Amino acid sequence: MRGDRVEIVIDAGDTARSYEIVATKAGRRVDVTISRGVVVVAEVTRSGTPMRTARFMASRVLALVEHPVAEAPLAQEPEPS
Repeated sequence: MRGDRVEIVIDAGDTARSYEIVATKAGRRVDVTISRGVVVVAEVTRSGTPMRTARFMASRVLALVEHPVAEAPLAQEPEPS
């Protein structure tokens, strides 16, 4: 969903670095995959085509935080009188 973002904090030796992947357009989402010691964060389209991809060694990842967009509140139905 547009606005979803994932923040990745990695150990860069002497400091910690932070990266962010954001779903920039409507219909895109951010997928996180962890396999074989590699963390892959990708912004993908509805059909599954990756637009932007970031890869990190799992041993260097300190934190991986997903920030979903708050859904719009539903319209309240008027109470019957």
